[in-house]
Amino acid sequence: MSEQAKSWHGIHVATALPFDDDLSVDYDGFGEHVRWLAENGMDGVTPNGSLGEYQTLTDEERARVVEVAVDAAPEGFGVMPGVAAYGSQETCRWIEQAAEAGARSVLLLPPNAYRADSEAVVEHYRAAARVGLPIVAYNNPYDTKVDLTPGLLAELYAEGLIVAVKEFTGDVRRAYEVAELAPGLDLLVGSDDVLLELGLAGAVGWIAGYPNALPVATKELYDLATSGRAEDIEKALPIYRDLHSLLRWDSKTEFVQAIKLSMDVAGRKGGACRPPRRPLPSEVAERVAVDTTAALAKGYK
Repeated sequence: MSEQAKSWHGIHVATALPFDDDLSVDYDGFGEHVRWLAENGMDGVTPNGSLGEYQTLTDEERARVVEVAVDAAPEGFGVMPGVAAYGSQETCRWIEQAAEAGARSVLLLPPNAYRADSEAVVEHYRAAARVGLPIVAYNNPYDTKVDLTPGLLAELYAEGLIVAVKEFTGDVRRAYEVAELAPGLDLLVGSDDVLLELGLAGAVGWIAGYPNALPVATKELYDLATSGRAEDIEKALPIYRDLHSLLRWDSKTEFVQAIKLSMDVAGRKGGACRPPRRPLPSEVAERVAVDTTAALAKGYK
């Protein structure tokens, strides 16, 4: 497959989902947000991830979110829906729905209803791969209790079940072990606060949170971090330092509320989350707002 055909490359924004005052989904607002991200240099979106609060959506809402994203996407702009589910059969149905809507790839967690063993993980990805869309594995052992170790990723890749991994552990050493055990498996930055480190390690994509609020600045940072040129790393470092107090929210429990609040401060519609997520405590909200305001004041947008 050519580099141009690899629809999972580049920056895919894990889109936050706007709600109306009654907490119904603001589909018009979401479609506008997808178009705005495309206009600001993003390569695609990943709807129905945790940042999109997919766990709180009905089946009808979840399906429509994918359809709205695809309809709003300009030509060449990728849509990579999250297709996580407790059961493999349900996951396959979500992949089929994504394909029917026009998505070009999907993001898939391992089984997370229980601490699945390696055999169950492989069978889960086998079932998903049979649907036919390229699968990006999502390694988040903190929330799933299942660790897609470099060895297990190599097994999945060798069998042709996955094309890439969204690496969320924060352990940047894994990038090199994955490259050794599974050369050809694409590495995608999975948490915003290790963007520079994984960019240096050879990442070819970023499934990102903070571009929801600051797409121009985060695209510049990604481009510098992944260029392979030493002079670009020198340029990236001050930007990374300026933004890191925000980027690290992406790997905290309150990441949805924090990123939505930064969107509000930046003039985008972030808004409320659906329960059980609650508003940030006042002191935490103030810290996010102050750091976002400081970034905007320095010209980041």
